[in-house]
Amino acid sequence: MNVANCPRCGKIFVKGFAENCPNCVKDLEQQYDKCLKYLRSNKGVNINDLSEATGVTVKQITKFIRDGRISIVNAPNMAYPCEVCGTLIREGTICESCRMKLVKDVRNNAEDEKRKQEQDVRDGQVSFKIKDRLKDRHY
Repeated sequence: MNVANCPRCGKIFVKGFAENCPNCVKDLEQQYDKCLKYLRSNKGVNINDLSEATGVTVKQITKFIRDGRISIVNAPNMAYPCEVCGTLIREGTICESCRMKLVKDVRNNAEDEKRKQEQDVRDGQVSFKIKDRLKDRHY
């Protein structure tokens, strides 16, 4: 028997396929139904208006969209916030500018590491990673 605490309400429940306890699953389904009904009758609504009209948080509506439960293909004004900066986006988890900044930071970090290793070799201070040390060991 797999027992867990519900991440939403904290109650202990027998974990099956659902991430939440049965009461929270039921509540989430009701929130989903509210959103779906409102969207069907109001095609041009944005995420903030949907949240205000249904009482469902923007965070939960975003989760419905990312899980594929709410489609925004036919909702031209519907977008959700970027996880980094909060800019409204229609796909993915982060906006293009944050993605480019992340790629740039990763490249700079890799280049800095390479320069550091080259400098250590020039200075005669060759550093080894633990996997290099273990590679030469015989068991």
